[in-house]
Formats: sequence, structure tokens, C-alpha cells
Amino acid sequence: MANGLHRHADDLREALRLAVYATTGVADVVEAMHLRIASGPALLGKPLALPALVVTTLAYSNVRFVTRVVGELGDRLLRELEPFLGESASGAERDAVVAALNGVLGDWLRRTESPLALDMRLRRVGVGSRAVVLVHGSSMNDRQWQRRGHDHGEALARDHGFMPVYVLYNSGLSIAENGQLLAERLEELSGLTEIALLGHSMGGLVARSACHQAELAGLAWRKRLSSLVTLGSPHLGAPLERYGSLLESLLPISSYSAPLARLGRIRSAGVMALGQGLDLPLPEGVRCHAIAAGADRLVPIASAHGAFPRARCSVVPGANHLDLLSSRDAYEAIRRALSR
Repeated sequence: MANGLHRHADDLREALRLAVYATTGVADVVEAMHLRIASGPALLGKPLALPALVVTTLAYSNVRFVTRVVGELGDRLLRELEPFLGESASGAERDAVVAALNGVLGDWLRRTESPLALDMRLRRVGVGSRAVVLVHGSSMNDRQWQRRGHDHGEALARDHGFMPVYVLYNSGLSIAENGQLLAERLEELSGLTEIALLGHSMGGLVARSACHQAELAGLAWRKRLSSLVTLGSPHLGAPLERYGSLLESLLPISSYSAPLARLGRIRSAGVMALGQGLDLPLPEGVRCHAIAAGADRLVPIASAHGAFPRARCSVVPGANHLDLLSSRDAYEAIRRALSR
């Protein structure tokens, strides 16, 4: 991507590459299960193991070979068509899809140098010496703070004179890695007398990690940090991800289900980190406030409050996880947290 434009050929090429990756990955799993079953009972010494190995190796090698050939031919065709496919500015729908893809496979996308892998960047809106830095949640992007006609950053600029600084990052990376990157990016901001951090879901954990990394490195922006507010952040972990980890650990118990454990390991480092929460001290000398959603099925109230002082915790009744981005009650809780 250059000058805010993306090439359509790049998107199609990456879609093809992901399809090849998915097809060969599923073929590996099915082959392993087929071999286990066709080999016969383990108690009898797997009497059919050799013929089963011959059959499955031949069959699934052909599947992988054909898949790779199709992928290579498709890639060549797209390279030929690239000048005719053109380029365009990225739209909201594409940005949302790319953000979701980074949430699920972001570490793999970066490791394979995919053009769809997101780099962390800051987007300042307006000018000012007091900044509120907004850190989005897993599988989301910086534009998605705007929901149902409301944006906490815009509202804080209007009501309290904060300059919104929106963070875009690859939510498939680990919390610690994104925290380090955010700490470094915030050090690049100049002319600020006050910084407030506002993180939704995973963003709250990334913001806390950035504070910790800044303290270890002695970064200057940490001294200007006045407030840290988290919205539905799983400080003690997200139960749904823990269930996924539990299932992944149980599948290998049976030799027949063991190959399915590979599917569970597709989850990115960022997704897996959500099940663990964050075991870091709250930043000293900073007003810290945790806001939970009363009807949140992803992050229970206890996890959203974590180790924050009870006097610095609040609940938005009837709100779900995403309502925290648009709820008037949530915004009022943010305003109170930043003004105390």
C-alpha cells in the first residue's frame, strides 16, 4: 500500500494464499485422522498401519500437490493482470475484514511478510497539548471507535479539550509485543503536557503493558500520563478463550481426536493471550479506572475490574461488550474517570 491506496491484485493474491494455507492445513488434519482410524485398533498393534500409510500418503499428497499448483498458477495470473486490476483507497468494509484477519492470524501474517499484516501507527485528530490515546480491541481497528453515531474520542475533544490519538495495531501479536510497540510510538509524540490512555477490550491490556514497558525503559511520556481507563478489558482473562485452550489440551488425550488439536493452534498469540489476562501492577501515580458491561458475555465483571481498586471500578448496566463503545452511560463513566 502506498499513499493510502491498496492494489487489488495484492488483496486477491493474499486471499489465494490464505485459501491454499487453509486447504493444505485441513488436508494435514484429515490425513492424520484417516491414518489413525484406518490403521486399526492400537490394542492389536495397528495391523493395517502400512497399507493405510500407503493409501493416505498417496491420496493426500495429491491433494496438497494440486492445491499448490492451483495457488502458483493463480499467483502468476494475478501478476499478469496486476496492471489492469488497479488500486483504490481502502474502505471501511475492507479495513474491518483486514483487522479481523489480523486478530485471528496476525502473527502468521507478519511472520510470512503478508501485505495484509498491520503495522502499529498513531492517528492524531486536531491539535492540542492534552491527548487521549484510544486503543481498540481484538480484531478491530482505529476507525471502529465510531459506533452508532458516537465516538468517545470526538466527544472528549468536544467536552474536555482532549486531542484524540487513535492507535491502529495488529491484534494478533502478543500483549507484551504490542505494549512495547505502543510505548515506543507514544515516545514519538511531541508537545504534550498530559496523556490519558483509553483502551477497549484487548486495548486496555495493551495500554497497561505499554505503561509497564515505559517504566522499565524510563520513557519520557510515562511522566505525563495522568489517567488509564479500560472498557471491558479481560484483566483476569476471557472465559471463552480459556475454554478454547482447555479443548486444545483435551483433544490429544485420544489418538483419534489428537489431529484436531492442530486446528486449535491456529489461534493467534493475541487471541490466546486474552485467556490469560495480565499479571502486571497498575501504574503508580496514575488515575486508573476499570469499566465493565453488565451484560457482557465475553468479559465478566470480575475480570473487567481485575485488581483495580473498588472505588475505581464501575458497571454500565444492561450493556454488552460492544455497547461500551457507544453507550451514553459508558461515556459518562469515562468523563468522571478522567476528571477526578
